[in-house]
Amino acid sequence: MNKQQEIAKDLINKMFELSGHPLRYEDVVGRQDNWFQQYTMTQDQNDEWRKWGVEYLRKKKRWTKKMAEREMAMVDLYCGLKIEKELGLQS
Repeated sequence: MNKQQEIAKDLINKMFELSGHPLRYEDVVGRQDNWFQQYTMTQDQNDEWRKWGVEYLRKKKRWTKKMAEREMAMVDLYCGLKIEKELGLQS
């Protein structure tokens, strides 16, 4: 596994961990369907994942914060889980 694949694996595993899904990178690697649309995460979980990913990329790749934020935005766009609509309180 090359460094790029290792980083993708770590980012996807953390996304599943934070969203509470019992999946791993190995479960979705190579799938040709839109697997990332079959699972959801909350906006708060997504924000936490992106924040974690930025710090992870800064450490692993020695990137600036702006570069890491841009990369995480692309990762989220490419394979981030669908954001579930949070239900407001009804009175």
